[in-house]
Amino acid sequence: MYKVLLLNDDYTTMDFVVEVLKQVFHKSDGDAHRIMLNVHRNGFGVCGLYPRQIAETKIDMVDSLSREKGFPLKCTMERD
Repeated sequence: MYKVLLLNDDYTTMDFVVEVLKQVFHKSDGDAHRIMLNVHRNGFGVCGLYPRQIAETKIDMVDSLSREKGFPLKCTMERD
């Protein structure tokens, strides 16, 4: 299993991070805001725990949405 992480940057809006968490990771509004604040305050936030292929797919989705909207939001994974 792999943890999928969103990484903080100085350009991506908090609203976009919440949107990504809700759309890609199917988080509730409350969970999305909590994770977004972890990203903002701690430099990263855990989006979820997934098998490798699903984690890779979610990272690709985040990268695609970020590029489409012109944000440098980075998403990565690490073995749990």
